[in-house]
Amino acid sequence: MDRAQGPLHVSYGSTQLQFATGYLSLHHNVRVVTVQLGANDEFVLLDSCASAPNPALCVQQGLPAVLQSVATNIGIILASLRGVGYGGTIVLVNYYSLDYSDPNQTALSTLLNQAISAPAAAYGAIVADVFSTFAAAAAPVGGGKTCFAGLLNVNPLDTSSCDVHPAQSGHQLIAATVNSRLPAAEE
Repeated sequence: MDRAQGPLHVSYGSTQLQFATGYLSLHHNVRVVTVQLGANDEFVLLDSCASAPNPALCVQQGLPAVLQSVATNIGIILASLRGVGYGGTIVLVNYYSLDYSDPNQTALSTLLNQAISAPAAAYGAIVADVFSTFAAAAAPVGGGKTCFAGLLNVNPLDTSSCDVHPAQSGHQLIAATVNSRLPAAEE
């Protein structure tokens, strides 16, 4: 989705990181910054491997580079935020599995979350464990399927399936998970 289809809350002509570091340099009252990235990198790999002669092997071969890129990018972001003097709370938001009953899907989410979390401690960032929160919510209601648990947006073209994005209930669960990780004074 481009910015015309999904406009941002703030318009800027730079990268998100440039905007964020510029903003933090000028506004010293910011208490919490949240960061989430990496799923689209994994989706690009999955899409590029879909037509390969052996899609599973393609993913297996490409995944280490994707995970390293995610960890490196998170590290760059955290270093940049700290580099402008931001000393407040940084929360890394990890990802849920689309289907906890599918061991392959869940393993991909787990590996992605490990890459996201890897640089956290070095920069004093904390991780909001959305993965575990969604797993707990999806288990009793949807048999591990986040779609059937009502946590994802229903696909308007096929109401028996969902897309990858959280529904309102999923957003509320993510927000509650992030909030639970904040120091008491920042809630």
